[in-house]
Amino acid sequence: QVQLVESGGGLVQAGGSLRLSCAASGRTFSSYTMAWFRQVLGKERDFVAGISWSDGRTYYADSVKGRFTISRDNAKNTVYLQMNSLKPEDSAVYYCKVDGVWGQGTPVTVSS
Repeated sequence: QVQLVESGGGLVQAGGSLRLSCAASGRTFSSYTMAWFRQVLGKERDFVAGISWSDGRTYYADSVKGRFTISRDNAKNTVYLQMNSLKPEDSAVYYCKVDGVWGQGTPVTVSS
């Protein structure tokens, strides 16, 4: 059974950086896309960034282009989300997802 465990969230001031990690276990993911989403309480869960496990192709929401970078470590079955120039509107719970499986989420709070 696939399990995803996110980590790296926290409190940071506007303009700061955080790096989120999503460690996957239970299966290899040679042909999937792993993605990060985020959700603010009471709102829909929105796509943030994705990466193809096979060729490393990346995808970003317009709101994070140029500030966030998604990457993967195939050997560790882990995906990262480097978040720079953070804004208060980036505050949310961040989730990773692969093949229909969600992690438990890690909260990010950006103070102004």
